[in-house]
Amino acid sequence: MGNAWWNLTLRFLLELAALLGLGMAGWSFPVEFWRWVLAIALPLIAAVLWGTFAVLDDPSRSGRAPVPVSGAVRLVLELVILFGGAAGFYLAGHTATGIVMALLIALSYAFSPDRLNWLLRQ
Repeated sequence: MGNAWWNLTLRFLLELAALLGLGMAGWSFPVEFWRWVLAIALPLIAAVLWGTFAVLDDPSRSGRAPVPVSGAVRLVLELVILFGGAAGFYLAGHTATGIVMALLIALSYAFSPDRLNWLLRQ
């Protein structure tokens, strides 16, 4: 399941950007108290979900899965978090960033057919 170095790098940067986008979405909340709570909680929850629910023996990760899930569940989780981050930028008023991020997510998955097929067979 070979992925080009550029796509692995892009995927990692998209993961980080998703956390930032979720935090920015939280920060854009109009109520001061909830702004702080959501700006911290949304990326933290996403990071915990990302690290906890995994496919056993996933070669794109350490192979460990604290909570093993099917490949389809993992794929949905990834898409929700990544596109959630893109939507977060968009909703926080960074429209172009959100759109570019969504396009880069689609590009990354388009160049990952081996991984997508592997996930969907698990």
